[in-house]
Amino acid sequence: MTYKFLLFDLDHTLLDFDTAEDVALTQLLKEEGVEDIQAYKDYYVPMNKLLWKDLELKMITKKELVNTRFAKLFAHFGIEKDGTYLAERYQFFLSKQGQTFPGVEDLLRKLISQGYELYAATNGITYIQTGRLKQSGISPFFKEIFISEQLHTQKPDAEFYEKIGARIPNFNKNHALMIGDSLSADIQGGNNAGIDTIWYNPHHLKNKSLAQPTYEIDSYQALLDCLGFL
Repeated sequence: MTYKFLLFDLDHTLLDFDTAEDVALTQLLKEEGVEDIQAYKDYYVPMNKLLWKDLELKMITKKELVNTRFAKLFAHFGIEKDGTYLAERYQFFLSKQGQTFPGVEDLLRKLISQGYELYAATNGITYIQTGRLKQSGISPFFKEIFISEQLHTQKPDAEFYEKIGARIPNFNKNHALMIGDSLSADIQGGNNAGIDTIWYNPHHLKNKSLAQPTYEIDSYQALLDCLGFL
């Protein structure tokens, strides 16, 4: 199969979300006068991941996720806080974090030189993702950036990809690849939309889901090698 349209997930694929989250959360907690910052982080990180899973499964709304997670965090430690206000402050701090993984710019530059059209396809909040991309310096590599909040739908819904396809000139899903680290969002989303996928799996996790990637890679070089032989 010859591919032309490469749809890239951002967080954990190109952008180092773990570092960005850690810095932003530290800044927020310091601003709120928290002393045992690590204890708060240890509770927040897994709680936040579960909330995002609930969002993917449509058990909660984006608004509920954004406006309640920090209230729940502080409530766990017996403190009542305005979750909406804390969400705004966290978003501000997070939007300033543009950390990428080593080799990202080189990867994107090589793909463009080989004639691929690159697009970002991310679940997230527009204000945050556009800010982080601006800080990262990789925005110019993408012909367009698709964010779930703007599309009013999200991965893994097939509608997310249908709306993307409608906005890309001469798009053909048979010549498209979704590249990302999340089986439940990126790979299942590609499955739902009938688009081939590459599972970026640098930590060699076992696939215990129903999602079926077309290809699996563990490095950016492996991605280049994979495309070179397709």
